[in-house]
Amino acid sequence: MKFRAKIVDEACLNHFTRVTNMIAKLAKICTLRIRPAKLNFILSDKIASGGVRMWCEEQENFFSEFQMEGVSADNNEIYLELTSENLSRALRTVQNARTLKIKLTNKYFPCLTVSVELQSVSSSSRIITHDIPINVIPRKLWKDLQEPLVPDPDVSINLPLLKTMKNIVEKMKNISSHLVIEANLNGELNLKIESELVCITTHFKGLGNPPLTSESCRDRCPEEMTEVHIDIKKLLQFLTGQQVNPTKAVCNVVKNRIVYFDLLHEDVCLQYFIPALS
Repeated sequence: MKFRAKIVDEACLNHFTRVTNMIAKLAKICTLRIRPAKLNFILSDKIASGGVRMWCEEQENFFSEFQMEGVSADNNEIYLELTSENLSRALRTVQNARTLKIKLTNKYFPCLTVSVELQSVSSSSRIITHDIPINVIPRKLWKDLQEPLVPDPDVSINLPLLKTMKNIVEKMKNISSHLVIEANLNGELNLKIESELVCITTHFKGLGNPPLTSESCRDRCPEEMTEVHIDIKKLLQFLTGQQVNPTKAVCNVVKNRIVYFDLLHEDVCLQYFIPALS
């Protein structure tokens, strides 16, 4: 197995750093899947037991160099498990960097070696190197780390500003540990909490809905609300983790089963799945 990549463009450096910061806030341990033209950051907790799932995909065109050889010609992929914060911490010095290099190495133990070449007023340059411990995931476990099968939503709706949602959910968390998301095909989204003493609902209108894809959506009354009851901490973790302003942000509700979010920014896409509370 071999992997090496290099970034020299400042905008790509900063964007890659924001992505790794986002992953560190969403998942303590993640899987890095390396393919010839893509990187994936994966969190694959069991939805059935209340865990969240995450699938983040980044295209190779962020890199000026991208070379990899998988475990074999037929299985040209590499799966690595790492602590997300270690990668995020290693990239904190890239603000004044000329280049960033990432390489799969073996230094007494398997590592993802991150080398940052810093700018200098003199002709010489300074290089900071981080060796991030990793676990190489065997092929027999790959089947659990594939792209999630996305269920047809009962309602898909464009999200308001994520920062606005985060501020609201932060306040709601002080009152309740559970939250109900309601949405319809008329561009309306409600965030609702209840306690023994109070019921609070925040209403968003005019958000718009993506084009319908399933027949069940076409037959639905536009004003009819579809709801899902979720753990408020899991939603807040998702909102807190957002480090980029997406060009597309969609909430997909499957009634009483799951809510999943689709975010797109340039060549990075993120799917985040939160199961319903039983």
